[in-house]
Amino acid sequence: MRMIAEELEAYAERLEGAWIVEIGPSGPVLAMTCPSKRHQGTIRRIREQLDEQLLTTHPGYICANGPEIEHPAIGRMRRPDAVVIPEHVLDEEDLAVDATEVLAVIEIVSPSNPNNDYGEKLAEYPAMGIAHYLIVDPRTGTIEVHSDPCKNRYSRKDPYIFGDAVPFGPWTVETADFRRYGKAGNGVG
Repeated sequence: MRMIAEELEAYAERLEGAWIVEIGPSGPVLAMTCPSKRHQGTIRRIREQLDEQLLTTHPGYICANGPEIEHPAIGRMRRPDAVVIPEHVLDEEDLAVDATEVLAVIEIVSPSNPNNDYGEKLAEYPAMGIAHYLIVDPRTGTIEVHSDPCKNRYSRKDPYIFGDAVPFGPWTVETADFRRYGKAGNGVG
């Protein structure tokens, strides 16, 4: 699967636009990405908050914009919007980060493909052994924190809304400045 994904990545480099390759349950997938400014703004806010807290909770770790993460034993590769990983892995030669090094993943739901974050990835991240999964949905102004992985599912799900202080593993994500798609101003309003 990895060889096919690498061929797709080489092909994608010749295409116009931004493309990603992931390996899901049905094999490699080539998908065009077009994150909105609100999507990117939410990721930036989360990264800044987590990076500040990681200095205390996990020195040497960072919240990085989605490098690929891979778990070869189960044949999966994903590119989350952001990941909490040891900073040193970004200097390694390999293309993907080993999923066993990932403390947490963050996904911002896109209007065009919400089932990917709530469906496939909700099964694959716990199967990869990733302890914490944060889903931020600017379509609805809601947030889900998933934790306690057990096989292909998380045993715990905690719901929140924009404006809440969201516990996420040993960290807290303040969401008062999160913006919904298609809404002016802050939060749900």
